[in-house]
Amino acid sequence: MANLLLISVAECDTRIALAEEGRLAEFFLERHPQSDPTGNIYKGRVTKVLPGLGAAFVDVGLARPGYLFVEEVSENWDDFFNFWLKEEPKESPELPPRRLPAAPIEDLLQEGQEVLVQVFRGPMGDKGARLTTHLSFPGHYLVFMPNFAHLGVSRRIPDEGERDRLKAVLEDLQTPEGGLIARTASQGQSPERLARERDLLLNLWQAVKRQKEHSSPPALLHQEYDTARRVVRELLGPEIDRIVVDDAGAYERLAAYLEPLSPAYKNQVEFYDGPEPLFSHFGLELDWKKLLAPRVWLKSGGYLMFDITEALTSIDVNTGKFVGRRQFQETILTTNLEAAREIARQLRLRNLGGLIVVDFIDLEKAAHREQVHQTLAEACKRDRAKTTIMPMSALGLVEMTRQRVRNSLYQLATEPCGCCGGLGTVLTPLTVAHDILRQLEGEAREFPGAHLLITAHPQVAAILEQEGESLINRLRTTQQVHITISQQPLFPRENFEIQREWGEGRET
Repeated sequence: MANLLLISVAECDTRIALAEEGRLAEFFLERHPQSDPTGNIYKGRVTKVLPGLGAAFVDVGLARPGYLFVEEVSENWDDFFNFWLKEEPKESPELPPRRLPAAPIEDLLQEGQEVLVQVFRGPMGDKGARLTTHLSFPGHYLVFMPNFAHLGVSRRIPDEGERDRLKAVLEDLQTPEGGLIARTASQGQSPERLARERDLLLNLWQAVKRQKEHSSPPALLHQEYDTARRVVRELLGPEIDRIVVDDAGAYERLAAYLEPLSPAYKNQVEFYDGPEPLFSHFGLELDWKKLLAPRVWLKSGGYLMFDITEALTSIDVNTGKFVGRRQFQETILTTNLEAAREIARQLRLRNLGGLIVVDFIDLEKAAHREQVHQTLAEACKRDRAKTTIMPMSALGLVEMTRQRVRNSLYQLATEPCGCCGGLGTVLTPLTVAHDILRQLEGEAREFPGAHLLITAHPQVAAILEQEGESLINRLRTTQQVHITISQQPLFPRENFEIQREWGEGRET
């Protein structure tokens, strides 16, 4: 079954789904007024230096100051290179020698100092953005680094002959402006194609330098691509068969971005303009309650329980309804193996990062424990985020870490529940309102000329009236529908109704 990248663009947000073998594997959400600043380059000003923490706060114009660790100011670049080379730090001929410990932060930065920084990781919860002075310009094939004259090849390229070829190509492409890293997608690409992308990335850096000279901090000097192009840049490869977009503007932007990379890539992009919503057309279910549910059922009848805290995520594996057909230990092994594969999928889908502890069902045999561990490790190889998995303990516990690359679905779509004092979560009014607007647009296309009555909680209704004004006006003009928004304070905030009226009749 084909692997699909589905991009659905609405006035309120962009939603991107990666479907592998017909199942939702990854999901990306970006609300248009709240775009992710990760990758943006700013001219900032240091507001506070904290010697005790080895860090400084920098005002870059975001809602709260970003923080800059001393390692991200000095020439201690191991973590920076390994972020792109996708491997645990280790000595290698491809890496520059390790530097001495960083100088004290107060020797490198002073309050009021202007500094050129890039957002390494966007704001998460109450934390500001994490910043770095080690600038990088990622392309599809290459990463250009203006601060370092280093050359490297992604360790996800296993063939030594291809690695040697790419190293030779990079030596020919290197400029005095900085260094280059060949990404996994560069395998088999011609020097001419890589040179074109190098020139594009170099031009971006030249534009940043010109902008820097005429800007006062805080100032945005370079903005990363929108979500659609960013995700395509990171995911597109031989394993993606089709890219389907339901917005004409986004389709044109993607086609223009992909054409210089490869004509074959451009041909993979399709524009969808059918009446049915894009995800529904391809059989993908986007149910927030299922995506965020603490319990995930396995096909065998077992289930996983997710408990997400600020410090870590714990996952408990249970046999549930599965009683097996043979011996007890075989039943447990079967459940654990299925759980290991589903855990790897759920980590990607929910974008859970940080420390993760998995409590598998106890296995008596060391060989069975190793089999489960290897199954989990193999399933995580599809994950673009770097994972580190420790061997299973005698108690059935597996400790692992997963790189935080963006906010999790929990952080994006939920907020602490006011009714339960923060012990649980509910969908935000904004999320509910956006779902209503999407459903409303589908109803209007399917039933032109109808009277559509929306009944929702007052908080949701207020957002609909404010953010949905342009959409509602457009639907009234193009579909000749009459739309009324009604408030119902007794509704739970996640509940709503859309009723259709034709003359004297009414249909919910």
